[in-house]
Amino acid sequence: MDKSLSWSVTAFELNGTMVEVEAIPGERLSHSLRERLDSRDVKVGCNAGDCGACTVLVDGAPVCACLMPTQQAMGARVETLAGLVRGKDENVAALIESFQAHQAAQCGICTPGMMVSAVALLRAVPQPDVDQVQNALGGVLCRCTGYRKIIDAVVGAHGPVLAEGSGDVGTTIRRLDGLDKVTGRERFGDDVAVQDAQVLRIIRSPFAHAEFVFGDLDAWQSATPGVEAVLSAKDIPGTNLFGVIPGFIDQPVFAETTCRFRGEAVAAVVLTSDAVQEFDIASFPVSWTEKPALMDVPQALADGAPLLHPGHAQNIMCGGFVQCGDAQAALVRADITVSGSFQTGFVEHAYIEPEAGFAYMDGTRVVVQACTQAPVMDQDALMRILDLPRDQIRIVPTAVGGGFGSKIDVSVQPFLALAAIKTGRPVRLTYSRVESMQSTTKRHPASITMSVGATTDGRLSGMAFQGDFNTGAYASWGPTVANRVPIHASGPYRVADYHAKSRAIYTHCPPSGAFRGFGVPQSAIAQESLFDELADKLGMDALEFRLLNALDNDVPTICGQTFAQGVGIRQCLTALRADWQQAQADCAAFNAENQAVKRGVGIAAGWYGCGNTSLPNPSTFKAGIRADGTIVLHQGAMDIGQGSNTVITQIFARALGVSVMAVTRADADTDHTPDAGKTSASRQTFVSGNAARLTGEALRADILRRVNASDAAELRVAAGTISIVDGGQTHLIDLSTLSADAEGYTLRAQESYDPPTKPLDENGQGDPYAQYGYAAHLALVEVDLALGTVRTLRIVAAHDVGQAINPLLVEGQVQGGVAQGLGMALMEEFVPGRTENLHDYLIPTIGDIPPIDTVIIEEPDAHGPYGAKGLGEHALIPTAPALLNAIRNATGARITRVPATPARVRAALKEAGHA
Repeated sequence: MDKSLSWSVTAFELNGTMVEVEAIPGERLSHSLRERLDSRDVKVGCNAGDCGACTVLVDGAPVCACLMPTQQAMGARVETLAGLVRGKDENVAALIESFQAHQAAQCGICTPGMMVSAVALLRAVPQPDVDQVQNALGGVLCRCTGYRKIIDAVVGAHGPVLAEGSGDVGTTIRRLDGLDKVTGRERFGDDVAVQDAQVLRIIRSPFAHAEFVFGDLDAWQSATPGVEAVLSAKDIPGTNLFGVIPGFIDQPVFAETTCRFRGEAVAAVVLTSDAVQEFDIASFPVSWTEKPALMDVPQALADGAPLLHPGHAQNIMCGGFVQCGDAQAALVRADITVSGSFQTGFVEHAYIEPEAGFAYMDGTRVVVQACTQAPVMDQDALMRILDLPRDQIRIVPTAVGGGFGSKIDVSVQPFLALAAIKTGRPVRLTYSRVESMQSTTKRHPASITMSVGATTDGRLSGMAFQGDFNTGAYASWGPTVANRVPIHASGPYRVADYHAKSRAIYTHCPPSGAFRGFGVPQSAIAQESLFDELADKLGMDALEFRLLNALDNDVPTICGQTFAQGVGIRQCLTALRADWQQAQADCAAFNAENQAVKRGVGIAAGWYGCGNTSLPNPSTFKAGIRADGTIVLHQGAMDIGQGSNTVITQIFARALGVSVMAVTRADADTDHTPDAGKTSASRQTFVSGNAARLTGEALRADILRRVNASDAAELRVAAGTISIVDGGQTHLIDLSTLSADAEGYTLRAQESYDPPTKPLDENGQGDPYAQYGYAAHLALVEVDLALGTVRTLRIVAAHDVGQAINPLLVEGQVQGGVAQGLGMALMEEFVPGRTENLHDYLIPTIGDIPPIDTVIIEEPDAHGPYGAKGLGEHALIPTAPALLNAIRNATGARITRVPATPARVRAALKEAGHA
């Protein structure tokens, strides 16, 4: 094709400089900005105008750059976040400070779009109110923050700067990695590739179940311009399988003859960078034969159903079991019993950054840079797939634009490594939003039946639980969900007689994996809903019923485990009492005067065991001091927005006895950073925090030992010297007199921590976790009786975190978890083949999240660093049941299937007697 006819030159002003771009007709402005003009601060999350991450200013107005053809920018003035920063725009300068002070950027992938939109607002309205901010930023999605900190930051942009603490444990400081997020300098998975790197495109199954055959791949490659290589199962030198749990590693990198879910990869095409935009993926020579698919658990369990995997009768992958006492006898003895069946659907992680990465050869070694929650697990997986030793594979994580569990599993990593090895040249891969949603893991759909009993005095008497979980086509984290749920399905309450069974079932759906809570949010919906019904039948207040039965120190859990300290659920519930009583009175007054809409208040509690279930769960850290006095902490605990870069550095600095600002951080890199374990299961503050604490203490002890100083001594590290002030004496260590090791450290320490747990016996009795975190949420809602719509008015969230290492980060985690819990309860349901984009799959927007009041409870844990407990999962667990209980309180309608869409709410209202 004649390039002069197919390409055109477009000239416009970019951040104050005139530029010219050669772009094909219809090329997205976002692509031109990123790939032709190196404006990587413009992020792409969907290429459909749904997420708003790519927002730029065109002649002063916010525009989704992915929806604007480059040619339409002819003569326009285009501004990006990086340009606004370089140009010292007064509004962006104010926002940079305010976003950091309010912790308004978590992972940071949506932040450029948010800030650019906010600049446009502040230019027009220098001191906006909440409504104006919500209207102006409504087109930009955030999955991490819950939006409230963003609103606070924009409203307060030109107000007084928030005070910060010293950085010691228990004080709020801004994120140590926050400046790059708010200036657009943060480098995510799609930002790190070299210019003109080859590009991968994945060939995926259009069917949930299909057999396939390839045509003549060599002939097709020769006839197709720009195709450098084709990859399929035959190109894998090692084992064509990946997974996360030994014994359940069952997912092929490339399907070999049969696909088990829509979106499964069968081949990959390596293209030159010039050929990508004109490549027709439909031309790839593959023929499909669609087969009947098992799309839900009843179909998979049915007699005669085909088996997805041999050796798994009835498609049952695995199960979990916990029993104490005699649940059936206790239920018979109970004065009051309630039972119910509940269903939850697939929930998509919907992080704003699709999976992305870059790979290249470094001599004989392959180097993979990708967004990941588990770099060493990535390395383990590639060792099997590539049949290479560990030292031939290097993983260098990029920044991670949200993860929530799904980025623990490998995604782009094997494809990138295989392509780099086969071609010997750099290669990049970024999933489209559609293929991200088709092919990556989801929250497990659950079908739960449960019975709970109590005596007339309100004491629990027996609980029986059965849960089936749709684990999709492959195992992923299904075994973890199946084993964790029975341990948690009682909720944080004393239940002497308990019986819980769970099963994970294979289907022809996308694999279900880790997603903030590992199945516990699903079981909490059933348990906390039935607790409200039980309290009603007993004539008891729902809060007081929970307080009566709440766990406490020295009270055994359903696994027979007791904790001498740190059981904070009673304190969480008590903290809600005043708000609970006031909300009940307010709702009663409102409902007496309104017939078309009704208000209700609900309450729910939750708990979560931090770390792996009865399995080793170590984390290792190292630190050193260089001859010039630089203190370096090798921080391998992936920060996916939750704040581990800051929190763990605060813990280390406290242990060493220096200011947090004196510590330089070396982020995760399998060549240089010990294995801190995966970022999941609310383990990093607890487990990695302890490893960092031990490392800091060991380094401090070495320093003190060299001068025979006491533990009370004060350290001062300056250029080339450590001063140790002890009881009026000052000792000096001249670092230049010490020999440096291979990494340049004159002093160093490396320590590990593994939580003390015990295996479970055949009845699930034992010590599965060294610590639990606890939470209780209150939700206030308004229900339109005619439409079935639910509006959340307020959330109060009380969380026992043991010790809040950084209180403002705690608030951010809670608000983000609440937002995801609200989405799960009211709007989010992934349907394979139907909701594979962010237009059809709805997540909460800035207008959906109400004010969230966070109440921090600190009941120190015996094992946590300085008493701290994990938090990430806990923030989500009570939200959905609290909202469902509020709907019932408002209307009498019980919702047993989530999400509670207007159609489902309206059906429940009719069943409850509303016309």
